[in-house]
Amino acid sequence: MSAAGSDKPSGLRFILRALRYRNYRLFFSGQSVSLIGTWMQRLAVSWLVFRLTGSPFLLGVVGFAGQIPTFLLAPFAGVLADRWNPYRILVGTQVAAMAQALILAALVLTDMANFWNVLVLSAVLGCINAFDVPSRQSFMIEMVERREDLPNAIALNSSMVNGARLVGPSVAGVLIAALGEGTCFLLNGLSYIAVLIALLMMSVKASQRKRHQGRMLQGLMEGVSYAAGFPPIRDIILLLALVSLVGMPYTVLMPVFAKDILGGGPHTLGFLSGATGVGALLGALFLASRNSVLGLGRVIAGAGALFGAGLMVFSLSTNVWLSLALMVPTGLGMMLGMASSNTVLQTIVDDDKRGRVMSFYTMAFMGTAPFGSLVAGAAASRIGAQNTLFIGGVMCILGATAFAVRLPRLRALVRPIYVRMGILPEIASGIAMATEPRHADESNSER
Repeated sequence: MSAAGSDKPSGLRFILRALRYRNYRLFFSGQSVSLIGTWMQRLAVSWLVFRLTGSPFLLGVVGFAGQIPTFLLAPFAGVLADRWNPYRILVGTQVAAMAQALILAALVLTDMANFWNVLVLSAVLGCINAFDVPSRQSFMIEMVERREDLPNAIALNSSMVNGARLVGPSVAGVLIAALGEGTCFLLNGLSYIAVLIALLMMSVKASQRKRHQGRMLQGLMEGVSYAAGFPPIRDIILLLALVSLVGMPYTVLMPVFAKDILGGGPHTLGFLSGATGVGALLGALFLASRNSVLGLGRVIAGAGALFGAGLMVFSLSTNVWLSLALMVPTGLGMMLGMASSNTVLQTIVDDDKRGRVMSFYTMAFMGTAPFGSLVAGAAASRIGAQNTLFIGGVMCILGATAFAVRLPRLRALVRPIYVRMGILPEIASGIAMATEPRHADESNSER
């Protein structure tokens, strides 16, 4: 791999190598501000709903309403991302998300907020995200000029997201206790100014990707056939969907753990989310320090098992400090699985189908979560939040185990792609492997 200019970077420069590209630097800086506000709003919405209703089930309902649009709309958004300019879609979604946050702030600050208007606005944001995420993922490769730096850009993006996850909820917990949820929504709305300025400052070239016109349904079915017909893409998406369905709804139940099980308040909720962010940030930095996608298959399987084990042990804890400590490996497993899956998919997918495949990734990661949120809320009302979370953790481990069993076959299928891309010859020339059999094995680990 050559650097974008001369010599190959090393040390910190190597970890931050994607920041050499001006557009990516702008994106990174603007998102760093905006995402802190996003995480503040996520926590504030959960606390507001729980304060208004006191119901774990209604927490699940709001989670469902906020995420179900992604499941329904993301596939069509992916087709549009392959046909339209994803940059323009991104600008539009950021403006729309800013308006949603400011409306929510106005309702809360004027004491007009209730369960129903929060539910509707959560659904509106879900619709916005359904178009935002596939376009964002599709646009990533256009901000990073060299494909070999794409995994680093994805890892740095995950670092940014989880750095914000660390700061945002912690700040939100303090602000909610001092000023109320409305302040969090207002600050989130204003934070979108930073990302809009960054986007408008970019120098964006006309995309070289083929833009197919045809019918949208035809384009959608082509994408489904492509993703379902190639086991490495299909199995990554299926594992991610399972983990998101049974594991990710833990976020919906966090107010119950913070208040009823650990005996805390919004501060406790913020610290729990922040501890998850610490683990996720560590995972993102680990991925950013890697020099290749090879070996990520094992990372995906191990991350799913770690995430599930973390949820199981956390569900049994009634001590605040122990619970905070357990959220670190839980966040680590969650981030490693999500970002590693993203990296492998972005690497092996055909450019003209990138938007559609990343829309399926979005469906798996965010679109199945609403069903999980609804089920988790209902289950928690019947068998308790602790039992619900424990069962979810067990299912994550089972899914990761099934993926690990299939990994050798998936490696064999992906190997020709990496050979064609020149990734294996680079490894062969001395980066990490000594023998031919090991080459094949690692190359396959990619997946």
